[in-house]
Amino acid sequence: MRLDTVILLVASALSLNSYGQSMLRVNQAGYRTDDFKAAVYIGPVDSGALQFELLSPEAGAGAIDSVVVYDAWAPAQASARIYFTGVTTPGQYTLSAREKATGKIVDVSMVYIGDDAYSRFDLKELPLNYLRQQRCGYNPVHNSKCHLHDGYVVLSDSLDGRHYDVTGGWHDASDYLQYLPTSAHTVYQLLFAYRQNPKNWADRYDAYGKSGSNGVPDILDEARWGLEWMLKMNPQDDLYFNQIADDRDHKFVGLPQVDSVDYGYGPGAGRPVYPVSGKPYGLQKYKNRSTGEASSLGKFASSFGLGAEVFAELDSAFSASLSVRAQKAYERGVANPGASQTAPCSSPYFYEEDNWVDDMELAAAVLGRLDEAAHYGRMEPITPWMGADTARHYQWYPFINLGHFELAREHGGKYSNEFKQFMRSGVEEVASRGADNVFKAGVPFVWCSNNLTVGFVTQAMLYRELTGDNSFIEAESAARDWLFGVNPWGQTMIIMPEETVSSSPQDPHSAMTDRTVARQPGRDWLVGGLVDGPVYTTIFNNLWGVHLRRPDRFAAFQGPEVVYHDDYSDYSTNEPTMDGTASMAFFLSRLCR
Repeated sequence: MRLDTVILLVASALSLNSYGQSMLRVNQAGYRTDDFKAAVYIGPVDSGALQFELLSPEAGAGAIDSVVVYDAWAPAQASARIYFTGVTTPGQYTLSAREKATGKIVDVSMVYIGDDAYSRFDLKELPLNYLRQQRCGYNPVHNSKCHLHDGYVVLSDSLDGRHYDVTGGWHDASDYLQYLPTSAHTVYQLLFAYRQNPKNWADRYDAYGKSGSNGVPDILDEARWGLEWMLKMNPQDDLYFNQIADDRDHKFVGLPQVDSVDYGYGPGAGRPVYPVSGKPYGLQKYKNRSTGEASSLGKFASSFGLGAEVFAELDSAFSASLSVRAQKAYERGVANPGASQTAPCSSPYFYEEDNWVDDMELAAAVLGRLDEAAHYGRMEPITPWMGADTARHYQWYPFINLGHFELAREHGGKYSNEFKQFMRSGVEEVASRGADNVFKAGVPFVWCSNNLTVGFVTQAMLYRELTGDNSFIEAESAARDWLFGVNPWGQTMIIMPEETVSSSPQDPHSAMTDRTVARQPGRDWLVGGLVDGPVYTTIFNNLWGVHLRRPDRFAAFQGPEVVYHDDYSDYSTNEPTMDGTASMAFFLSRLCR
């Protein structure tokens, strides 16, 4: 097909108003030549009355493998999956839907096919862009310093009021709280992504996050920034901190360097630091439900342990220090089983982590204690959210159990087959939940559903690579594609550079994009961030203070059960998070060839 014909097709489709908004959903990054390839149609026209065509000015027509009609994804009246895995010739294509009876074009979407689909945007480095602007202490993006007086111990009896230097690390999300559980997971994910793909990372920034090579891959600079903060959060053998600040943080909306919240030490003069605790606590009205310390101590141990391994050749003294800390944290975790939750204060929201054996399994596996790791792993064969219909906020965290992978990858080891089966069972649960809907969406739409989707993609990819079993390739690909626009809203769930994709979050929940705070709204600072993602409508309707501040451009696709809003004021679906973003590092590095 001639290029001018393709342009006319697109222009014609874009001018259509009678059917409302776009109805074709494609992976906006593109599809690699050997990918499992599918797009989705949702709209008011019966799928059987439509003809779908894939055309390229360079490669000509690409054969559609099949079209499978599904029950409508409300509020759309019709839906279908369009398969084109057999199209492997690289090029820019148009996917069109036209009425068979009249020839009228209903919609057209651009489709890129090529092995550089992800690497042309250098997607594996994008999460690091977001993490750099999340840095606390010295922030290279703002070239400023913040929260230099942290912190004063609370809820620790004899240590209450004592000051420890815990400045550093990352802000958790778009507020400025800092949590050990999410930070440690972020560190581990970065180290894991590097270990699995050590030759795949750029060196464009120094240790402080400023532009300029320093001989160390940027992903390790970022991981070390987190590790050095974690060392501060473990200032002595018997003292581990779990959190800096609390929900009083939300009284301030502004840039971090001018944070003026008064926690009782003076405006902006210091924040509380909470210890890891095995007992329920909270400073004001609300309390958590902690049952032990092992969830946090296991995270300390696994991140320190993998850090010791990865940095062994780069900095032997740093590695040795991490190794010692890892062993001590693990032993304390063994002695203090249970989950240590983050602390609420004046509102009821906190990370409600209930499980802990996954953290101890991973720590034991990283430290080479495979028998102990297997013992913990058998206590939770499947991460509980997999196959669940709902969950409390971060109830089962992390969202992927990489301890299973560590045991499964011991080829020929006595635990390998058993833990491969555990990995398969989790993947199978999610795939089964999504089997009957057009998007193959199998994760529960709880707060931070995109983080669950990333966890699923990662586990499915690791399982497939370990075993060669392609049974779940469609579910894996559908979850990946969901993040890149094959979802009801046709929106990437990653904040992408301008003009790289057709629809990406424009108004994420962050002070960086709030015109009342930043004179020059800095969306570019947030590029690479993964937003929370869709939630059940019941969750959205019952959260405190969540609302929309502008007309909803996705109104036509908000279903009765699930919603997503590209709106600053919707902190439940459009806020980028540190740990979710870091969790993408591994699978993005696999996709970038």
